Amino acid sequence: MTDALNWKPATAPTAQVIDGRFIRLEKLDPARHGDDLWEVLQGPASDPVLWDYLPYGPFTERGAFDRWLQGNAAGQDPLFFTVIDRNSGQAQGILSLMSIVPDHGRIEIGHIAFGAAMQRTPKGTEAVYLLGKLGFELGNRRLEWKCNNANARSKRAAERFGFVFEGVFRKHLVVKDHNRDTAWYSITDEEWPQVAAGFERWLSAENQGLGGQVRTLEDCRRG
Repeated sequence: MTDALNWKPATAPTAQVIDGRFIRLEKLDPARHGDDLWEVLQGPASDPVLWDYLPYGPFTERGAFDRWLQGNAAGQDPLFFTVIDRNSGQAQGILSLMSIVPDHGRIEIGHIAFGAAMQRTPKGTEAVYLLGKLGFELGNRRLEWKCNNANARSKRAAERFGFVFEGVFRKHLVVKDHNRDTAWYSITDEEWPQVAAGFERWLSAENQGLGGQVRTLEDCRRG
């Protein structure tokens, strides 16, 4: 072989507080975050299609929801973070780093459940940016995004965030007794600097005015 990488494995992620402009990421803690998450993910003001493509939920009673949170909080892969709104201090969603393979330098953002208060705001975008940034700071070569190929909203989000479509794994999984064809997306370490710069421009005070964004994320990524 003539294309040796002199590869050094990435570092596995650990739970930590990550501060952003609009949100703060904290390790999921059911005792501290459970009440807020129950309200925003299952309450009357929650996103009505949130659970359609997730392999669990919706939850009709609090005990089952709490057990689900506790199971998520106990694991290291997926490693779950809670999204805290910096203005209100409310926990408004969760997401994770998962499919963590330090030996090959790949990591995925997944298990995303954002409450309606995060929809159409910079908060969800910043949460994805902060975890992507962490993933590459840990030495990964590849950041992944996977979703049900029927999930148009998630596919659009992946493209907006700068992930590159790689193909579809047909009949990949059975989820809630339905077939799942899985769409695969990625950002590589060579692509990340331009993608990160786009996130930073879009999230900046100059771009996020009182009336909303001045330029789209795609425009910001083009420079």
